Amino acid sequence: MAPIDDLDPQALLARAEQCVVERRRSGLTELLLASQWAVLHATDPKDDPGHREVPGGDRLVRVGGEGTPRLRQLSLAELGIAFDTHTTGARALVADALDLAHRLPQTWAAAQELGCDTWVVRKVAKLTRELSAQAVGLVDTAVAPVLNTLPTGRLLALVEAKVIEADPEAYAEKVEAELRRRFVGLSRTDTHGLRTVYARLDAGDATWLDAIIDQLADILDQREDLRPQTPRDLGRDELRALAFGWLARPAEALELILDSTHGQAPAEVEEEPSRAVALSERALELLGSLDLTRLRPTAQLFCHLHQDALTGRVPGVARIEDLGPRLLAHLATLLGHTNVTLTPVLDLATQRAVDGYEHPTSMRTRTRLRNPADTFPGSTTITGTGRQAVDIDHPVPYDPDGPPGQTRDTNAQPLTRGHHRAKTHLPYQVWIIDSTTKLWKTPHGRWRIVDHQGTHLPQVLELDPTFPTCVA
Repeated sequence: MAPIDDLDPQALLARAEQCVVERRRSGLTELLLASQWAVLHATDPKDDPGHREVPGGDRLVRVGGEGTPRLRQLSLAELGIAFDTHTTGARALVADALDLAHRLPQTWAAAQELGCDTWVVRKVAKLTRELSAQAVGLVDTAVAPVLNTLPTGRLLALVEAKVIEADPEAYAEKVEAELRRRFVGLSRTDTHGLRTVYARLDAGDATWLDAIIDQLADILDQREDLRPQTPRDLGRDELRALAFGWLARPAEALELILDSTHGQAPAEVEEEPSRAVALSERALELLGSLDLTRLRPTAQLFCHLHQDALTGRVPGVARIEDLGPRLLAHLATLLGHTNVTLTPVLDLATQRAVDGYEHPTSMRTRTRLRNPADTFPGSTTITGTGRQAVDIDHPVPYDPDGPPGQTRDTNAQPLTRGHHRAKTHLPYQVWIIDSTTKLWKTPHGRWRIVDHQGTHLPQVLELDPTFPTCVA
């Protein structure tokens, strides 16, 4: 094998791919060893010749989920020594191995194709451990076909959704238990006179808190008179911190929003002690003349539902962009403090083309609905409604001197800013197979297919004559 220093780009990339395969094969070997260790220590200590019951003696325990075999508890310590890990680590390894072999056989078979890292399937085993032996099959069937193609974040989101669907009652109980763990706390004051506020909130409340902080930050960005001791070009994080501080003075924060709504600056109050009273009176005066629903922060929530969830044929599980899977019953916590405007479902079968370079808003929306994730090979980014900058890219580069209609639904894909720059400024090539499937060739000749199920290694197959002879 050639030294690394002697490798050219193509050989180096090939070596990197080989390392991935070796790492995954090593992880699978560890799971197989752990599973076999359980087989070798599955007999009941009570059946040993001359066995005597003593306090703290060995016994059979189940470390995996329902339906997995038991093993001798004290045997785990020696396995931990061999793997150079704590006994707890050995126990977790055995539990994952047994769950995969006995509860997730389809996922386990797919993992042996070396299409994903071992820690991913171990995470699947852990997330499903509390499900019954019957319910876990729903997750297994859904995960196995996409285990080796979906990026890890999207795969685990799918697992979480299927866990909810498999046992919605148990999930609802967990949510209720977690709600009892909500809190707000403060750190000690540091040497700079600052404190950290930390909180555990309902997802809906946290979303609206974030929105109102953004709303106040936007106002403060334009009102330098309200922050005379700060630089004019204040960063967004600092503006949001100031806005959060305004929430500690609800009368002033309310007046600030009211004045912003009316487009006028607050009246100056000469004496500081009277300011709170004056603010309250002014706020009450404005409150009497306003429709307070106008003061609510604006937000857009994308909720993905299967038709069967609406008809009741399957449990009501929705995927909320940026928040993940939720029971339908929990949507009220997200929508309960706002005016709800229903947007008609877009017909993604329609096609539109324009002559300019920019993608119209409607086209951008359809593109991101067809492709809910960054379409760069191996990307893990969900192109939802969060703050991650996402560009709509022309897979076939736009030619200012080219024909009309180059900006169209069939020539659009979402890319995060960094991936868009790489694709634009480096010799990546992209071929459009259909509206959700793209064929990529990297600058040094690595081929990948990206579709709604993630990233795939290509196979040799003749496609359309305009495509290279390489992939499927």
